Amino acid sequence: MQIAADALDPNDGFRAVLALRALADQLESELVVQAVGADWTWAQIGEALNVSRQAVQKKHGPRLDGRTS
Repeated sequence: MQIAADALDPNDGFRAVLALRALADQLESELVVQAVGADWTWAQIGEALNVSRQAVQKKHGPRLDGRTS
């Protein structure tokens, strides 16, 4: 289903964007935990997310301290 942006009230559209971002962030976090548990390196995770190793480690590393080697 495709929704034309001009058919949405801007407030409804922005709420939808925020909800999608939150869902994407949650999914990313869960997959990073899964990847770390499967012994992926930060470089592999960064490559999969099309970001640098440093960026993904900075974003997710503090939450995972104690879980990673």
